[in-house]
Amino acid sequence: MAAGVPRVFVSHLSGVPVFDPNGDQVGKVRDLVAMLRVGGRPPRLLGLVVEVLSRRRIFLPMTRVTGIESGQVITTGVVNMRRFEQRPTERLILGEFLDRRVRLVETGEEVTVLDVAIQQLPARRDWEIDKYFVRKGRGGALRRKGETLTVEWSAVSGFSLDEHGQGAESLVATFERLRPTDVANALHHLSPKRRAEVAAALDDDRLADVLEELPEDDQVEIIGKLQEERAADVLEAMDPDDAADLLSELPEDDKERLLALMRPDDAADVRRLMSYEERTAGGLMTTEPIVLRPDATVADALARVRQSDLSPALAAQVYVCRSPDETPTGKYLGTVHFQRLLRDPPFTLVSSIVDSDLVPLSPDTPLPTVTSYLAAYNLVSVPVVDESGSLLGAVTVDDVLDHLLPEDWRETDFHGEEGISHGG
Repeated sequence: MAAGVPRVFVSHLSGVPVFDPNGDQVGKVRDLVAMLRVGGRPPRLLGLVVEVLSRRRIFLPMTRVTGIESGQVITTGVVNMRRFEQRPTERLILGEFLDRRVRLVETGEEVTVLDVAIQQLPARRDWEIDKYFVRKGRGGALRRKGETLTVEWSAVSGFSLDEHGQGAESLVATFERLRPTDVANALHHLSPKRRAEVAAALDDDRLADVLEELPEDDQVEIIGKLQEERAADVLEAMDPDDAADLLSELPEDDKERLLALMRPDDAADVRRLMSYEERTAGGLMTTEPIVLRPDATVADALARVRQSDLSPALAAQVYVCRSPDETPTGKYLGTVHFQRLLRDPPFTLVSSIVDSDLVPLSPDTPLPTVTSYLAAYNLVSVPVVDESGSLLGAVTVDDVLDHLLPEDWRETDFHGEEGISHGG
């Protein structure tokens, strides 16, 4: 929902149909999932509980929601059909917030929550609870006679976590303010028991980001303590090259079970990466660079580059290929750097400004050659192409650095900030 669009009250979403981009109905909204936070911050909306046609209830992340309007919800397309399971830090808004007795901060008066408003933050993909619609007076027969009013989230007490509360909730809420690298550093220094508790409480996307920054031993320990279906969900949320590296550290039987639980497309990407030697371009690359067809415009390219979940290295350029535009693609035509996109009119075709001078790497290119290539041409990412001319992926400079640094570099407290002390 873009900035300036009226807020949405969650009672209006109950039973609303959910459609994919083709107009096919996926299911209906049955609830909304929020995460409480410390410090009086408004609860963050994580996603929707959607009942699909088989009556199974699944989780739809808000990052997959592209529109809430005219009595319908539109998704980006791919939906994970695994059954929804509520996590320790999650709250169901319709099931747990409505009819809840809370207090007005100003007067201390008890009120009943009748509805909750949500709103998307400007220029971000995050959603938060914005306001509460409450009724004064006690429950029962008096409830319908009490005065109703709409108040800011900050005007109500009873919906935020206690800063001094025990368990993983408060710690997870504190971690929310940190970058994944800093969360990984803090997590590494916890006891194994505490580390497992925090990992279980993190949502899939957040845990995936953190796992990518942890030493291999910690990754294996955490993924091994998750339920297998949850572990498969987390692996799907990881970058394919990082998921492949992690799975390579697991026993063969465990690896195959997890791959079988993953979505076929995600598993296929990971299997392909695992087929290459580790210290080669094929073993280092990600299979999800920005790929555009020749008839795409500069405006199309900039829209893709703006996606918030892209790393800076992947957002620095787009790769122009013939159909299909998912790796392995059709014929690779060349690269357009972000700076060039900024210099040309939005209607310009990317095929007319493509740089085809630099020779792409083959998947068996050894790490030293990849490193020299990036340094020689001042690049942050380089395409990897097979013998038939198809783009297989891209190697980014951060992936190269991971393999050039000492094996224990992630275990070093390098960021210079005060450490966070957590009990085991």
